[in-house]
Amino acid sequence: MTTTAPSPRPAFREVTDANGRVYRIGESARDLLGGPRLLMVVLPWVAMMAISVAEYAFGSAEEVLSSAHGWSSTNTFWVLGFWTVFQAGVAFPTGRLRERGILKARGAMLVGAVLAGLGFFALSYAPNVALAILGFGVLGGAGAGMIYSTCVNIVGKWYPERRGGKTGFVNGGFAYGSVPMIFVFTYSFDAGNYRTVLDWVGVYVLVFVAICGWFFKDPPKNWWPEEVDPIEHSKNAGNKALSKNPPAVRQYEPMEAIRTGMLPLMWFCLVLCSGVSIFGISFQVPFAKEMGFGPLVAASSMGLMSIINGTGRGVTGWVSDRIGRKQTLIAVVLIEGLSQFGVLWAGDIRNEWLFLFFAFVSGFGGGAFFPMFASLTPDYFGENNNAQNYGLVYSSKLVGGLAGSGLGATVVAAWGYSGAYALAGCFGLVAAGLAMLLRQPGRPAPSRVRAKSLQVSGETA
Repeated sequence: MTTTAPSPRPAFREVTDANGRVYRIGESARDLLGGPRLLMVVLPWVAMMAISVAEYAFGSAEEVLSSAHGWSSTNTFWVLGFWTVFQAGVAFPTGRLRERGILKARGAMLVGAVLAGLGFFALSYAPNVALAILGFGVLGGAGAGMIYSTCVNIVGKWYPERRGGKTGFVNGGFAYGSVPMIFVFTYSFDAGNYRTVLDWVGVYVLVFVAICGWFFKDPPKNWWPEEVDPIEHSKNAGNKALSKNPPAVRQYEPMEAIRTGMLPLMWFCLVLCSGVSIFGISFQVPFAKEMGFGPLVAASSMGLMSIINGTGRGVTGWVSDRIGRKQTLIAVVLIEGLSQFGVLWAGDIRNEWLFLFFAFVSGFGGGAFFPMFASLTPDYFGENNNAQNYGLVYSSKLVGGLAGSGLGATVVAAWGYSGAYALAGCFGLVAAGLAMLLRQPGRPAPSRVRAKSLQVSGETA
């Protein structure tokens, strides 16, 4: 009997740039994946669309859930608040297990698929709020977080030379993937069928995420696409994306990234941004209904918000490759803050068209910052530890989630929608100010580089 010898593993070599950063070259994505690296964009995108229903469609289902289970509106939103906490909180431990080789990307996706699916079954059959929080909030949130963090950071690993647009595209699926269920929850979801609908949603999430996750695979440490010269890229030669977003000076471990001061600043900025975003996601439909808008306007405003929230992530990712990640982030967060005042004003004057317009603007600003932080993290700290570093940054959403959903419900009850939307808008403006302080660790500011160049020119003149 003859046996066929396995194909030899493609040779690779490591090169080092002027900053001491190592690049592993010689292996194509097809060698490592068995297919094009575009697979690591499409499959994460589909998985992100599948889990988006848990967050972005929850506000549309809240009224029926509260009525069917006999919960108060505030209690129901606390269920979402805990989901957000655990969805964000598992990002760092998941990343740490992945970077240490204990948990593969495929394993994280499969475990996440099971937990996320179980979350919807718990929401369907939980006899009280405490068990709903445990099942949907804790287990479902943790599963969604494992899926989200794995999908987002795997893209940057496979596209280290142009991650902005790709990361934004994948991240966008987490918003507009929920649009069909927003209308289902608004028009075809009631106390008589809510369990059937939630059960089918749970099956849908489990199956789609598991199928996509089966093909997930991380590249080797320091991997760089063979068709791109890493030394030229490190010099930003002839590449507009990298002239605006130069690669990290070196690969930072999590504690090293924290000590730069930039990771904590990103963390706090994302607390404010995510809190404002989740507040809008949670309360836009209830606010529209309280202002007397019909169910079509309420559902359309949330559907429009989700579509623009998602597509805006891809657009800003593409734009950030051209004008700079930090500059794009500042603009997006400024829009997010100002749009909260617009939504409030349109609701107060009972103008449906203005309400839909500001829902559009709010949706854009309330989602586009996520891929900016996801891309800034490896831009600042490198790709090798990105699962952990971005996990730390993204963990800020657990605070923002509680503030935006659970605490937001408390503020609405105490101050009304006027006070809550005004407070959210102010938080957005503060976040824009903080984003102006971000800078890449280890790389001198452009002004100092120019000053040094002028000094050298003067000495040689």
